[in-house]
Amino acid sequence: MLNLPNGLPKRVALFGLSLFYVLAGVNHFLNSDFYVGMMPPYLPAHLELVYLSGILESLGGAAVLAPRLRASAGWGLVLLLVAVFPANLQMALNPDLFPDIGSAVLYVRLPLQVPLIAWAYWATRPDRAVRASAPAR
Repeated sequence: MLNLPNGLPKRVALFGLSLFYVLAGVNHFLNSDFYVGMMPPYLPAHLELVYLSGILESLGGAAVLAPRLRASAGWGLVLLLVAVFPANLQMALNPDLFPDIGSAVLYVRLPLQVPLIAWAYWATRPDRAVRASAPAR
């Protein structure tokens, strides 16, 4: 096993998480037509939901860097990943709507939600040593 400075893997995961979600959120505004095309037809206000998810991704990505907001932001990102799963399922079930993306890729995206959820959860949880040394309230 590598002998890394204490907490370095978690810090790298946290900064990567932040960058990933801020950029993903911004992309909702730069490529909104693509995201609107992912929306299941039973949902209303497709463009507004795309913008809302972009705002929430960007805010969540930024908030994970603030220690006081980190845990809440992590849970927010987990909930957001669950909330956008129907759009990913919509893509997989309708590959004809996404001819530039292979069907296999559309299905591989579905289980990728699990490691994304795990990443958001793990990176935003306090370390055990920090919790153990924290003063009791």
